[in-house]
Amino acid sequence: MDFMENIRVALRSVNANLLRALLTTLIIAVGIMALVGILTAIDAAIYSLSSNLSSVGANTIEINRLSTEVRGNGRRGQRKQSDPFTFDQAIEFADRYNYPADVSISTRTTGATVVKYAELETNPNVSVYCATSNYLTTKGYEISAGRNITNKEATEGGNVAVIASDLIDDLFDGNAESAVGKEISFGALRLLVVGTLEPRGSSMNTSQDRRVIIPLQTGKRYYGSSQTSYDILVAISDPTKVEAAMGEATVTMRGVRRLRAGEDNDFEVENSSDLVSIIKDNTVTLRAAALGIGLITLLGAAIGLMNIMLVSVTERTREIGVRKALGATRRNVLLQFLIEAIVICQIGGVLGIILGVAAGNGVAVATGGNFIMPWVWIGMAFVTCTIVGLLAGIYPAMRAAALDPIESLRYE
Repeated sequence: MDFMENIRVALRSVNANLLRALLTTLIIAVGIMALVGILTAIDAAIYSLSSNLSSVGANTIEINRLSTEVRGNGRRGQRKQSDPFTFDQAIEFADRYNYPADVSISTRTTGATVVKYAELETNPNVSVYCATSNYLTTKGYEISAGRNITNKEATEGGNVAVIASDLIDDLFDGNAESAVGKEISFGALRLLVVGTLEPRGSSMNTSQDRRVIIPLQTGKRYYGSSQTSYDILVAISDPTKVEAAMGEATVTMRGVRRLRAGEDNDFEVENSSDLVSIIKDNTVTLRAAALGIGLITLLGAAIGLMNIMLVSVTERTREIGVRKALGATRRNVLLQFLIEAIVICQIGGVLGIILGVAAGNGVAVATGGNFIMPWVWIGMAFVTCTIVGLLAGIYPAMRAAALDPIESLRYE
């Protein structure tokens, strides 16, 4: 018997004992689904985060307040952040930073706003940011119509705004050109739309397209307080000089924060590629747990498959005797039962891969990620199914191959 004939015999055997084989394939499918699904969800989340950070650029540096964990009296640790970056500190940093780069200053003034135009209004989930003119460049946004906020408007204040794509859909029927020159309002502010943005999508369940950008000074005037912390982004022209730019940013910020020699930094200077690496490192344990869950389930499936194959050998003893009497060798019989076990595993594996990819991407899309096809995990699933089939089928196959043809023909 050739390889394809063995596969056909295996499929006929599966069809002859359909319910029994189906239950085994379902166990295998659940294990593969757990394996592929969790790993796919993790990869989709990392891919979504990486793509959004890369859109900001590998040449973008972010300066954040230092966050530390404080423990006390046996209670759970709490996160404590250093003092906010005040408006004056942010402006001083931008003025003193001597490295050839663009420095943007921004802050979110509110995160649950209703924006109105004429009789139309958005849902109360629009974020409003006040920023300098180079904010769009450092964050990776592109103008679709109109213009950006000017330096004069950012420093002196102005009732103008740049709106993202979701607001164009809600208020202007998706027409970016018609939005320019119109007046929108939220809270006590009435603003002239001077520009619109290209769509950016979502990252980790946070939409990048439901926001309004207004001049920095306007936001400070209407929403600023002594506790407002301003975000500082630095975009350099040469990505190969990120390390030098980060060093310069550290020195400059220490001067701005008036830190003496020997004092620890109360801020962090980070690059988007560093953040992705940290996230990937932190998912190693999660991946290992997913592998463990899947393999434990597959172990149960392997035991069930071995039991089915042993029963199959007993039920087909006379058939084995006939095959041997017609010239089948021990090797032929061994391969027949091994291939049958592998075929059952692969059927369950294909079903598990389909369910796993669907479940993993379903979780990713629900949390704002993108659909991906995890070819690595699909390949690993096929290899794993083959190994499980070999391990579960080797003993029953050896028993079948060792049967005496004379005794087998007498078996009732």
